[in-house]
Amino acid sequence: MDDQPKIDVPRTVSMPVGVILRVTPGVTRWQAEVWSLAGVIPFAPPAAWRVLREAGDVAEWHAATLALELHRSDTDSLVQNLAASDVPSVWVALRGAGRPEPHRVTASPFEASFNEIDGEDRVEKVAMPPAMQEWVKAFVVAHHEDVPFVKRRRDRREEGDAQNGIGDARIRQGADVWRTPKSLRTRK
Repeated sequence: MDDQPKIDVPRTVSMPVGVILRVTPGVTRWQAEVWSLAGVIPFAPPAAWRVLREAGDVAEWHAATLALELHRSDTDSLVQNLAASDVPSVWVALRGAGRPEPHRVTASPFEASFNEIDGEDRVEKVAMPPAMQEWVKAFVVAHHEDVPFVKRRRDRREEGDAQNGIGDARIRQGADVWRTPKSLRTRK
């Protein structure tokens, strides 16, 4: 094992990902159009609101190219995305009403849930393309280490320890719900 040369794999890698948004006509008079995430393009060139396809009232736009970053510390969530889910996904945070601006792209379900909590962004997911799946798998193979779960045990306290669950006996307290009549008699 020591005879093999060590491969220097970076702790963080990045891929440019194109975000494709679809616009369709609204179904009510209060909403003229509906914007939704249609897909992503791995290793996409830079673009800003370029029309890719039009068919009647429906159009698909290459809205932006964002960096998908993978960090060595996030491999647990990447493993969950690749192995535990039926279809590995990519999440895109969209910001703004009307025509949304793509704000962030991630392959981590944990990071996507943090963006949803923010309330400022709308997070949508789409299936991860096969080329991106292979790229993420290669990163996980290079960096992931399974850490077994170890349940923490409480410290055992000594009999004469001042912190035995009722507070410090040296401090006089007028009313304490944990104090028993017997403990009050022994303090005198």
